[in-house]
Amino acid sequence: MMVWDAQIRGRGGNPLTFLLGLLLALIGLVLTGGGGWLLALGGSPYYLAAGIGLLLAGGLIVTGRAAGTWLYIPVFLGTLAWAFWEVGLDKWALVPRLAGPLVLLILVVLALPGLAPGRYRFSHVFGAVSAILLLTLLGGAGIAWWDRPLAPAALPPSGRQAMADPAPLHPGADWPAYGGSYSARRYSPLNQITPDNVGTLQRAWLYHTGDLPQSDLAKNKYGAETTPLKIGDALYLCTAKNILIRLDAATGKQVWRHDPRVPDAAIPYTAACRGVAYYAVPPATTAENTPAPLTPAQPGLCAERIIEGTLDARLIAVDAATGQPCTGFGANGTVDLTAGMGEVVPGMVSVTSPPTIVRGVVVLGHQVLDGQKRSAPSGVIRGYDAVTGELRWAWDMARPDLTGLPVEGDQYTRGTPNMWTTASGDEELGLVYLPLGNSAVDYWSGSRTEAEKRFSTSLVALDVTSGHVAWSFQTVHNDVWDYDLGSQATLVDFNTANGPVPALVLPSKQGDIYILDRRTGQPLTPVEERPVPQGGVEPEQRSPTQPFSLYHTLRKADLTERDMWGMSPIDQMICRIQFRQAYYQGFYTPPTSGRHSIEYPGYNGGSDWGGVAVDPVRGLIIANYNDMPNHNELIPRAEADRLGWAPRGQERGGDMGSGAEGAGDPQAGTPYAINVNAGWRLPLTGLLCKQPPYGGIRAIDLASGKTLWDRPFGTARRNGPFGIPSGLPFEIGTPNNGGAVVTGGGLIFIAAATDNLIRAIDLRSGETVWQDTLPAGGQATPMTYEIEGRQFLVIMAGGHHFMETPIGDELIAYALPPQ
Repeated sequence: MMVWDAQIRGRGGNPLTFLLGLLLALIGLVLTGGGGWLLALGGSPYYLAAGIGLLLAGGLIVTGRAAGTWLYIPVFLGTLAWAFWEVGLDKWALVPRLAGPLVLLILVVLALPGLAPGRYRFSHVFGAVSAILLLTLLGGAGIAWWDRPLAPAALPPSGRQAMADPAPLHPGADWPAYGGSYSARRYSPLNQITPDNVGTLQRAWLYHTGDLPQSDLAKNKYGAETTPLKIGDALYLCTAKNILIRLDAATGKQVWRHDPRVPDAAIPYTAACRGVAYYAVPPATTAENTPAPLTPAQPGLCAERIIEGTLDARLIAVDAATGQPCTGFGANGTVDLTAGMGEVVPGMVSVTSPPTIVRGVVVLGHQVLDGQKRSAPSGVIRGYDAVTGELRWAWDMARPDLTGLPVEGDQYTRGTPNMWTTASGDEELGLVYLPLGNSAVDYWSGSRTEAEKRFSTSLVALDVTSGHVAWSFQTVHNDVWDYDLGSQATLVDFNTANGPVPALVLPSKQGDIYILDRRTGQPLTPVEERPVPQGGVEPEQRSPTQPFSLYHTLRKADLTERDMWGMSPIDQMICRIQFRQAYYQGFYTPPTSGRHSIEYPGYNGGSDWGGVAVDPVRGLIIANYNDMPNHNELIPRAEADRLGWAPRGQERGGDMGSGAEGAGDPQAGTPYAINVNAGWRLPLTGLLCKQPPYGGIRAIDLASGKTLWDRPFGTARRNGPFGIPSGLPFEIGTPNNGGAVVTGGGLIFIAAATDNLIRAIDLRSGETVWQDTLPAGGQATPMTYEIEGRQFLVIMAGGHHFMETPIGDELIAYALPPQ
């Protein structure tokens, strides 16, 4: 070590400056090689030029020459000019371009006394570094001020349009359905908590469900997404594995608990139960065209009931008062949902969303595990009697004549699109609105039937009495992007030139929001068929056009090389190389093989299962959304088999426990498997390749479709390179899953982001006016209710493996301090 140190000093340097020079030279070598590659791909010449400059500057510093510092300074100034030229004053775009080079600038200036002893004093160097830091702080403050969110537009006047709710049970003191009511507005008129007093909101009680992963099968697969119901003095909820619980709404004390004992083997991609349904058996009626409910099996037993679907494909009804099974419902309180579905292996068919009950009919879809095989079980939709559990009807889109159970030896059509999310319903019209997904295997369409192509990724309205199709509206033609409809449609009244029309708001994963007449399915705002990119592995299958909503879209502009991000210029350069190597022609670029394709927005939205909230008094849509791409590649069958992605016998294929959905899915029965890099992450640091924000929240004028305000949503406190939380409170805009609730008090309550915070947002400005740190991820939609004169806010802090937030079992209630 002493000899090495003497050799360095003999060349006029010292160990520290030598190491600094070596660092610069190594960075320069990487940038030179990668920059040359990027330039050859048609990318920016900056990285090659900067790499050569760093390589020369580092070499000079290694040999103890101060000229290395003077060479690095113009390299930095060139970097500064290039960064502002490329992205302007966008603060998040500037961070990876300038943060690393700025640190190196400070280091090379500090190295001057060691490179030229006696010529540069430490006091002068210290002054220069102080000036650099001061200019950086001033510049950063100026950029942050310039890049601040736009001032919000004025809200529409309150009460400009009365909007009736066709659901029989409305939110108010209660929260009687998953979306508040079956109109799915996620709105409460309660106004005790306001922007003026929300700062005093505090925890009122906390309840532990006790449902946490207990085995290797369940590990890394939990995502409790529960939104409780509130009826009278009771809260009803389900846990990740379908344990039904009743709590006292005022205290959070457990009243009863019913465990259907779902095995871990039944967990699909995620153990999740978003909610349950409540039904009160009405008196028998003989009204024309109205099904007459039967009398409960025993007087008083199950006159009010809680109904849920389970991960192991059962429909369960229990008495709301006691939690005991409703013996007159199905077989001792249970209906087998695999009946008529043929072969079903554990985990392939599961219910993760609450049923919708209209006119005494329980309408239920189910999740079919994505990406496994073309011959997956059917996506059949069924309606059951809410009292007896008897099958009223079935809708098999490929066999519309099959309206009940198939005969023995027959089965519902396999591989058809399913409804894994939640329907909404109109009691007055007798219609249920089904947001449908895609056919089994999302990224290959060559073997789909005409019925599948007609109904996939569509909103389908069924007559709840017969199960017959009333109308359908398709948002993607022959979908090969996993853009299935995850959001509930929200029922509203929409003003037209001919007066108010019963309508619905339909959000989509691709970001478009549609306004449809809920009687006919006809668009009430313009929808335009536009040409889209062609090609991919089955070009003959691609639709030449796709529908674009001209009312509103949450989607941002197509990606460019400038949108690539990372922790440093090296990360950013790697992402730029991947961008240039990928097949990308903009929105609706078809998937391909032999190279990656870019899907933007990715399969997580836009809007996903959290949906939107609608304030029916002010006429507002509140939409939280994601803004991330996917980096996809179709893998030829032979290669996928060699990698072991094909299902083994009757087992599910792919890695269900660790990777993102679509990462290594076999798509058996097609020529290609699929590998999805969800969010498009760098393999080493885990950072996303697209620059922030990755999620936002927006207020939209329902009448015009105009944006009133738009904010990045989610802080960087739990995000960082190598999976290390940064702790930074900056609103970077994170991925989010879960919805919002909007109240008559002028507040939006939402968790959903990856920072484990629940927020109250001022409806007028989009500014956060209160927040609390949850003990686990808040990937659930909150709800609000009133009891004993107090308004409560409740959120499930259950975490989510896909969102990489901590798993928990806490249901938390907030309220203002008692008066």
